[in-house]
Amino acid sequence: MDQVEKRTFTDEEALSFHRYPTPGKIGVTATKPMGTQRDLSLAYSPGVAVPVLAIAKDPDTVYDYTSKGNLVAVISNGTAILGLGNLGPLASKPVMEGKGVLFKRFADVDAIDIEMTATDPDEIITVVKNIGVTFGGINLEDIRSPDCFRIETELQELLDIPVFHDDQHGTAIITAAGLINACEITGRKIDEVKVVLNGPGAAGIATLGLIKAMGVRHENVIAVDRKGVLYRGRGEDMNQWKSAHAVDTDKRTLAEAIEGADVFIGVSAKGALTQEHVKMMAPQPIIFAMANPDPEITPEEVHAVRPDAIVATGRSDYPNQVNNVLAFPYLFRGALDVRARRVNMEMKIACARALAQLAREDVPDEVIAAYHGAPMKFGPNYIIPTPFDPRLLSYIPPFIAQTAMDTGVARKPIEDMEAYRASLAQRLDPTAAFLQKLQGAVLSAPEKKIVFAEGEEPSVIRAAYAFQTQGLGKAILVGREDLVHENMRAAGIDPAEAGLEILNARLSQWNEASVDFLYGRLQREGYLRRDVQRLINQDRNAFGATLVALGHADGLVTGVTRNFDQVLEEVLNVIDPAPDGRVIGMSVVMAKGHTIFVADTNVTEMPEAEELVEIAIEAARAVKTLGFEPRVAFMSYSTFGNPMGERSDRIRDAVAMLDEMDGIHFEYEGEMPPGLALEPESRGAYPFMRLTGPANVLIMPAIHSAAISTQLVKSLGGAEVLGPILLGLSKPVQICPLGASVSKILNHATVCAYERALVEVED
Repeated sequence: MDQVEKRTFTDEEALSFHRYPTPGKIGVTATKPMGTQRDLSLAYSPGVAVPVLAIAKDPDTVYDYTSKGNLVAVISNGTAILGLGNLGPLASKPVMEGKGVLFKRFADVDAIDIEMTATDPDEIITVVKNIGVTFGGINLEDIRSPDCFRIETELQELLDIPVFHDDQHGTAIITAAGLINACEITGRKIDEVKVVLNGPGAAGIATLGLIKAMGVRHENVIAVDRKGVLYRGRGEDMNQWKSAHAVDTDKRTLAEAIEGADVFIGVSAKGALTQEHVKMMAPQPIIFAMANPDPEITPEEVHAVRPDAIVATGRSDYPNQVNNVLAFPYLFRGALDVRARRVNMEMKIACARALAQLAREDVPDEVIAAYHGAPMKFGPNYIIPTPFDPRLLSYIPPFIAQTAMDTGVARKPIEDMEAYRASLAQRLDPTAAFLQKLQGAVLSAPEKKIVFAEGEEPSVIRAAYAFQTQGLGKAILVGREDLVHENMRAAGIDPAEAGLEILNARLSQWNEASVDFLYGRLQREGYLRRDVQRLINQDRNAFGATLVALGHADGLVTGVTRNFDQVLEEVLNVIDPAPDGRVIGMSVVMAKGHTIFVADTNVTEMPEAEELVEIAIEAARAVKTLGFEPRVAFMSYSTFGNPMGERSDRIRDAVAMLDEMDGIHFEYEGEMPPGLALEPESRGAYPFMRLTGPANVLIMPAIHSAAISTQLVKSLGGAEVLGPILLGLSKPVQICPLGASVSKILNHATVCAYERALVEVED
């Protein structure tokens, strides 16, 4: 069951989206270079003969030499499109292409849509059986009931790959996940709940099967179709799939069945459930009204008569959206990664339980922002994760893969599940590998104390809590204790259990020592002692920085409520640059296959040649400590003097200065544009270039070019930008972007702790 969102567009906008700039939503992109005759010879004849013979000798190697292991067929005949009915195979193609986009977007699974004119189940089974060898999995979609049951069941037996009808099982899995959590919230046991399901079609039958496999008792479930209750002995409009869920009961209508029920599951039609029905249900009723596009009853209608109800729908404009995209991408990801022979019931249950468990964890700011700041905290209005939760890809598939291994359907078991989780996190999030490296170093070092200067801010509180609970170090919040506690509780954090240290600068035991220290630094800069006292009492950056300077903490994170330049000026009043360093900002740009460091993005507006040299040395030193071998390129609009200009002269002078210096242990070259720096194949005209590979440290000629380039990359997408990271101070300090999210604050805190850990290693 595909869910629709609240419509915010016109028909013309929808048609234009699908038509321009290229008709449709999917394409084919080569994964190997195809630029030369040699490339083509390797890709096709004669080079292709080598893997052909290898696969003929050992069929399992098809997973090694082709895309089969990450390729899913999305198959439909258009007999049950969304909520639109039987409109035929061509009309189903936009939906199937959309399904392919979702596979790629959410789980990095390659999907190709296949539309069939066949409506006879036997013919469909024959076709899919014969083409199934091409794929790692089959996703059946929008095929009418009851044909879909037979087609899926027989193909599961005929093919040695997962066959999954998402209209059935996607809805069932998400519903089951929501049911687990709704029962938890209302204090019910799943084997005691009384369930009424309205609409035993494809999704309804699958949902019945799944919740019963999870513990709901058969006799506690009543299914109702257009003709009434499915009871034993009813001969009218019954088939083998409906008959399996018939029960002994004297109830014959939905109104009779709903009385005293704990749970209503609707996959039927708008208006099927009324307020009178809801009034008849048990206390704290659980209602899944999933008719498409309009629910059986709206949450407003339910809560008007039963404020204690928990309600889920298929719509994104209501809480608790039952959206299939929460299941099928991750189910296939886990199944493909262990080369599973099928998706069994145990794997579906594992998916439901994993989704239920994820919904109980703290929700990232990025997710909340995507839903316009709507509060998301485990409870009646949040029993199911949201589709844009970035944790889904690394969280759900390991449960699927492990269950496939435990139940004997995996052909390629995963030996290191932690490494698998890490690889999943990297698959769509290019920052993951970088951050995991930093976190690993921090976790292996002695605990660090990091000051979070703006400790009254909710986002800062949550980041500090995450920093401490993840074992990355000890968090110190600067702020007024009563306000910090109030904002903790608003964020769902119990102050008594959080264990976060809170320091009010005015009342702190370090107040006097901080004033003495800072007055000693500023007394010849026009500051009276009372001025410094006021600074320590009222300026959290001043107080937080003195804690670090005096050794009471190991690093400082700030910047959420003030701009970078202002914060840096305040910090420099307290903490000096490193003796041999230069204060710069460096951004990390991460895309698939590339990690590039860009400097200076924040501090020196129009650096002279000497300053460019210092920036390059500082950036190269930092990149080296991060585990990369720096290859520095000085950026310019000109290429080795063509055309000449004032800015390029400064860059040429900087390179000449480096040539004259001793102790430079990194590669460098310039001046050059980005294409020449990053693409080795374009260097044929410049045989004198000294870089042995693509540059990974780009030194920009001025702050505006550095800032614009990184912000442009971030805005266009296709890469993640971390930072700017502040470098060159004698103590670890990181300044977050103004209004930074929880994850960005946490990242900066991790960098801060990493810096301190490196200092201790060097000492």
